[in-house]
Amino acid sequence: MRVCVIGTGYVGLVTGACLAHVGHHVICVDNNEEKVKLMKAGQSPIFEPGLSEILQSCIQAGTIEFTTDLQAGVHHGQILFIAVGTPALPNGESDTRYVEAVARGIGAHLNGEYKVIVNKSTVPIGSGDWVRMLVLDGYAERQAAVEAPVMVGGGGNTVVETAIALAKEPKFDVISNPEFLREGSAVYDTFNPDRIVLGGSSQQAIALMQELYAPIVNRQFGEDPSLPPVPVVTTDLSSAEMIKYAANAFLATKISFINEVANICDRVGANVVEVARGIGLDSRIGSKFLQAGIGWGGSCFPKDVSALIHTADDYGYEAQLLKSAVSVNQRQRLIVVEKLQQVLKILKGKTVGLLGLTFKPDTDDLRDAPALNIIEQLTRLGTKVKAYDPIISQSGMRHGISDVFVETDPERLADGCDALILVTDWQEFRTLDFARLAKLMHSPVIIDGRNFLDQEVVEQAGFRYVGIGR
Repeated sequence: MRVCVIGTGYVGLVTGACLAHVGHHVICVDNNEEKVKLMKAGQSPIFEPGLSEILQSCIQAGTIEFTTDLQAGVHHGQILFIAVGTPALPNGESDTRYVEAVARGIGAHLNGEYKVIVNKSTVPIGSGDWVRMLVLDGYAERQAAVEAPVMVGGGGNTVVETAIALAKEPKFDVISNPEFLREGSAVYDTFNPDRIVLGGSSQQAIALMQELYAPIVNRQFGEDPSLPPVPVVTTDLSSAEMIKYAANAFLATKISFINEVANICDRVGANVVEVARGIGLDSRIGSKFLQAGIGWGGSCFPKDVSALIHTADDYGYEAQLLKSAVSVNQRQRLIVVEKLQQVLKILKGKTVGLLGLTFKPDTDDLRDAPALNIIEQLTRLGTKVKAYDPIISQSGMRHGISDVFVETDPERLADGCDALILVTDWQEFRTLDFARLAKLMHSPVIIDGRNFLDQEVVEQAGFRYVGIGR
C-alpha cells in the first residue's frame, strides 16, 4: 500500500520505517530540511534500538523516501498519517497547532483520490471531527483560489477565464489510530503490539487500515509467529482517543501508587520490592509498572495525564485521582535528594554524581526527565553536580543540562564525589566496577533511585547503599 507519514519524531519515523519494512511504500514528510537530508543518508535523527538498521535496509530496498514536499506526500499516500508533536502547554492543554497546520495542508493538496487520514499524534478527545473540519477548510481555501476569475488580455478586449473547479466534496475519512510505543523498545512494540486500536465510522477506512496492518496482526514480523493474531479494537473516534489517554494515565497512576507505598515502607521498615512482588502476583494487579523509584517522566505520561485532567476540567469534572498521581510524582523526584541529606547532612560544597540522565534507558530523550529536577534542586542547595549517561555523554547533547558537568565514563564521574545517585536504570550500570568507583570517591555512598542495583554486591564493594522504600 502507499503510505505517507507526516512528522518524523519518535512515533512518525518508527511508524514509517516499520511499515516500509513490512512491504508498504512509504513517504515520510518533515519540514526540517537538515533532518530530511540526514534521513535520506540513512541516518536516524533519534536513538532507538534497531531503527537505524531498518531505515538503511528500507532505503536500499526503495520502500521508504523522505521529503519536505507535503503535496508529494499527500498525492502519494492512500493512507496519510499525522504524526507531529502535541507538546503540553503551561496549563496542561495539548498544543495542537502542528496538527492543525498539517490537517489544513492535507486539505489543500487533496487530488480527488480517496484518502484515509490517520491521527497518530496524541490529540485531545474529540479531535477526529476537528481534523475533518480543518481538512475541509484547507480544501475549501484551495478551491476558492482555483475558482477565482483570472483576467487575461488587455485594452478593450479583456477576457475573464475561470479555472476548473475542484470537486465540491473531497473523498476522505478520518481514523484515530493511537500509538502505544515505549521509547527504547519502539521498534519491538511496533512488530509485537498488545493491540491495535482503530477508531472511526467508515467501514471502508477501517478495512484499509486492517489491510495495512495485516502483516503485523498476523505476526509475520513478530518475535513469536506462533502466537494468535494481534487483537484489533475497532471503535468510534472519541473512544479510540480516550483509550490512549486512559492507558497512559493508568500506568502513571500505578507507578505513583507504588511510590506512595514505598514512602510508607521507608517509615515502617518494610521492603517495597517484596511488597511489589507480593501484590504483583495477583492476576488482577500484575507485576508491571510496580517498580518504586523516582517517578515517571518523558514525553508521554506527563503530557497525557495533564491533557486528560484538562479535558475533565473543560467538562466540569475534577479528576482528583489523576491530580494526586501527578502530585506524588513531582514529590517523588526529589526523594533522592532528601535521602542524600539524611546521609551527608549538609550538601553545600559537596560533589554528587548522577548515573544516567535520560528519563529511561535505551533512549536519548531528556524531556521531563527526573534528572533535570534533581540537578536543579542539588544546584540550589550548593552542590556541584556531575553526570554520566551512556548516550548523552557520547552524543554531546547539553540542552537543558547547563548546570551539570557531563563526564565521559563512570570512573571520571566517581572521582572526587561524595555520593552517587542512580537516576536511569541503564543495563550497563549493573556491572560497573563498584570497588574501583568506591576507591575514587571521597565517601562511597550510592542512592539507588530505581532500586535497580544488587544491594549485596554494591555493599561488598565498600559502598553505603540507600534504596527507595527498602
